[in-house]
Amino acid sequence: MNNLQWLDEVKFNEQGLVPAIAQHHQTGRVLMVAWMNREALALTAEKNQAVYFSRSRNKLWHKGEESGHFQTVHEIRLDCDADVIILQIEQHGGIACHTGRESCFYRKLTANGWEIVDAQLKDPNQIYGEQAANAHTLAMSQSKAQAEQVEVLAYLGQMMSERKTANPDSSYVAKLYHKGLNKILEKVGEETVEAIIAAKDFNTEANANNKNDLIYEVADLWFHSIVMLGYFDIEPQVVLNELARRQGLSGLVEKANRSH
Repeated sequence: MNNLQWLDEVKFNEQGLVPAIAQHHQTGRVLMVAWMNREALALTAEKNQAVYFSRSRNKLWHKGEESGHFQTVHEIRLDCDADVIILQIEQHGGIACHTGRESCFYRKLTANGWEIVDAQLKDPNQIYGEQAANAHTLAMSQSKAQAEQVEVLAYLGQMMSERKTANPDSSYVAKLYHKGLNKILEKVGEETVEAIIAAKDFNTEANANNKNDLIYEVADLWFHSIVMLGYFDIEPQVVLNELARRQGLSGLVEKANRSH
């Protein structure tokens, strides 16, 4: 497929990603859910093999490159909102989940809570090797934590947007927006000073109370900085994207680039 204009119709999120559901092409069972960026989706269509984007490792992930459990793609579908992909796939080895099961959805909600209802077909240590299996589990845990952090930022961004037009008496943030930019900047300045004082206190006496105070004051500073961004209709995720862009870039080089 040489013409890649079809990719323009896919609504990737602010991180440039779209969720991809892998479904067995014969039984229809959902085997796993992962993420794709534009390049991963293009490669999947080109190779007819599933290529995803690993958020924890920040790189393309050819499914099966470590386990041998490749996924042959029979069909790619896009949902009505153009923001979810379904892959109709043939799962080589019959195992899609890193736990050694056919599907990642092997737990069922019952009266006793979540119960494992699918048998483990192969020990992950046999699939990846013990060290690699442990590393894979850690990476999955980190990926979940990162997703939760992004959700917090998205929630705060949405909250700022709503508070800007809300009744000033309805919330602290709405009152700040009503008072205008100078009041918001004043609060950012106050929180900056308080964070500096907390840092100096913690440096003088590194105890648990001073550590908690520093964390609390930095959280206040970040929060009011997000309020400031919201005043200009800037989503907090944009700042996170900028930090991600700087990864692997020398601080001196980055500073020099800004000076031009």
